[in-house]
Amino acid sequence: MTPKTTYASLIKAEAKRLGFLDCGIAKADFLEEEAPRLEEWLTKGYHGKMSWMENYFDKRLDPRLLVDGAKSVVSVLLNYFPEATQPEGAPKVAKYAYGEDYHFVIKKKLKALTEFIQQEIGEVGGRAFTDSAPVMDRAWAERAGLGWTGKHSLLLNKGTGSFFVIGELILDIELEPDIPTADYCGTCTKCIDACPTGAIVDPKVVNGSRCISYLTIELKDQVPAAFKGQMENWAFGCDICQDVCPWNRFSHPTKVEEFTPHPDLLTMETQQWEEITEEVFRKVFKKSAVKRAKYQGLAQNLAFIKKN
Repeated sequence: MTPKTTYASLIKAEAKRLGFLDCGIAKADFLEEEAPRLEEWLTKGYHGKMSWMENYFDKRLDPRLLVDGAKSVVSVLLNYFPEATQPEGAPKVAKYAYGEDYHFVIKKKLKALTEFIQQEIGEVGGRAFTDSAPVMDRAWAERAGLGWTGKHSLLLNKGTGSFFVIGELILDIELEPDIPTADYCGTCTKCIDACPTGAIVDPKVVNGSRCISYLTIELKDQVPAAFKGQMENWAFGCDICQDVCPWNRFSHPTKVEEFTPHPDLLTMETQQWEEITEEVFRKVFKKSAVKRAKYQGLAQNLAFIKKN
C-alpha cells in the first residue's frame, strides 16, 4: 500500500470516528467543467443581490489559489436530519437550522481532523472550509465520490439522501483520490415540479433570486409582492425540494448532539410565532443559523407569510 493510500485510509477512518457521515478525496485541480456554468449563472443574475458571489471567481475554481501547494481536497459530510420536526401548520424553519449553526459545528470537527493528520502524518499544511469561503463545496464532494448533483442542484447520496452539510480540508499532501459516482436521478422531476416559486429553471440550475431560502435569508429587503401566496409558510430557509426527493426516504436522524433542536422550537404553534419577542428569539435561536436573519428579518418574514 502506497503512502498516499495509507494516509487516505487513516483520514477517512478518523473522519468517521469524529462523527462525519462520509469522507472522500479529490485531486486539487482546476474545476474546468464548472467554470462556464458558474460564469453563465452569474451573467444571468441568478445570484440576485448576493454580490459577494461575483468575487474571487478564479479562486472558486482552483483551490491551489487558496492554499499554497494544494494537492488534495478532503470533503466531508455531516448529517443534520432531525428525529422530530415542527408542529403541522406552524411557520417553518429549514431543518439545518434546528440546532447549532453548522458552520461552527463542522469547523470544530475539521480542526480536530487537521490535528489528527498533523499528529499521524506529520507537517501537513492546509485550510478548513465550509460554505463561508470561495470554495465550490458540492463540486468537490461530487469529485470525491460522495454523491451526484441532483436536479435541485444539491448533492445527493444513494444511501443517505441530501440532508447533510459539506466541509473541506484543502491540503498540501498527495492523497489517493476517489472515483466520482453516477447520477441516479433518472427521469424524476419531483423537486422541479414541487418548487412553488419556479426557482429550479433547468435540471441542476437554480435561479437563486427566486429561491425561498434566498428570499428569507439572503435578501435583506422585504420579500417582493410577486411571491405572494408562494412561500408555503417558510419563515427561514426551505426544504421543499429535499422533502419531496425519493432519495431522502433513506435519511436517518443525526447523532450529532449539537444539531439537537431547541425544545421550544418543536412546540411553538402559529400564534407563538406571530407573537415572538426579541427575548424569545434570542433564547430559542441563541446558537442557530436563524440568527443570520436577525430578529427584525425573521419578524419581517413572518409578517409576509401571515399576510399572504
